[in-house]
Amino acid sequence: MTTITLLGGAGFMGAGIVRDLVSDRAIIDITTIRLCDASRPRMESLAAELADPRIVLVDLDVTDPAQLNAAIAGADICINCVPTLLGFQMAIFEAAFVAKVPYMDLGGLGTFTVKQIAEHERFKAAGVTAVLGAGSDPGMSNVICRAVADELDEIDRINLYWAAELIGDENPILVPPYSVSTVLAEYAHPSTQFLDGAHVTCAPMTGVEIVDLPEPWGRCEFMYSPHSEQLTVPLAEGIKEKGIREFTWKLHLPHREHEAWVGLVKAGFGEFDDPVEVNGVKVKPLDVLSKVIQRNIERHGDRIPEQQSHEIHFAIGHGRKDGKQVVARCDVVVTPDAMYAPYVDACTSMNASIAAQLILKYPKKPGVYAPESYFDAETYFPELDKRKFKVTKTVVEA
Repeated sequence: MTTITLLGGAGFMGAGIVRDLVSDRAIIDITTIRLCDASRPRMESLAAELADPRIVLVDLDVTDPAQLNAAIAGADICINCVPTLLGFQMAIFEAAFVAKVPYMDLGGLGTFTVKQIAEHERFKAAGVTAVLGAGSDPGMSNVICRAVADELDEIDRINLYWAAELIGDENPILVPPYSVSTVLAEYAHPSTQFLDGAHVTCAPMTGVEIVDLPEPWGRCEFMYSPHSEQLTVPLAEGIKEKGIREFTWKLHLPHREHEAWVGLVKAGFGEFDDPVEVNGVKVKPLDVLSKVIQRNIERHGDRIPEQQSHEIHFAIGHGRKDGKQVVARCDVVVTPDAMYAPYVDACTSMNASIAAQLILKYPKKPGVYAPESYFDAETYFPELDKRKFKVTKTVVEA
């Protein structure tokens, strides 16, 4: 009898997790999926589409402690898909602890990661498990770093990258790759990188690096971006003691989309939560921008061309193995496939499903963990293969 609670379960990421949980890729016996969301119409639409009797709809106002506690109580795991930047992360995290229900979230640029990790001993003493940032980036990317670190006896540095490319006619409509607030934060907020053996605050859109990748990515310009991987990976057991001095995370979005987000930040939308007054009414720039983008997509959806999304996640580690200077690399490539058609972001939601199922399938480790400290590549990578994510690993002498 396995009960899974998904908070924000009818949103883009939550819906994708549900799709994967009810697929034939499941490795655990799931009896109940509590789909908890503020939107009854979205829940009903998803449940009708999937037509799986294990899905139970739960109306959830996450600001109501009684509703939140009831949604989590008695579950075998609580998957938090409520957008991090809405500010409910710590309340949900604490509610799972009080209920003694294993907790998992999708991260959110490391906004609350350090604060959550600080609760490790309290969770461990209470016998409660929590795994943070368990989507694709963060999540799968952390496991990629673990795979690279495991190939090295001594580590000088590990550099982590994510790149996306769209193939097809240029889109005249700006379609965010994920949450508008997340993209703006990636472009407008400072990031913490691990440089020269210490965490350092770096200005937005710095650390520019050109990397030549195979087609369809080609020559890509990467930049620092706020994420949680660099907060946890260089401090992880099995990595820190190998002497790592540098760890960075860099982003590349398709060129034209990149220009659009840079322009929006230049226009002041980077301070998206700081209200402005318009005709005597205070409004948040994020609320205005999100509504305008949504309206534009709805009004001009017929102008959006057919595009195929290609993404690559890779980590490059420099260090020593058997006394020799080597470079270890691990890549995960995600190319278009009919399997991904119903998903908004198959990579994130499928990886969250993988993480939840691995937590449930194997003996749990009490405490608060980032993915590189909880999962191992040997059990994780076969699940990627089942979902047609191509994993390659290489170790070559430098």
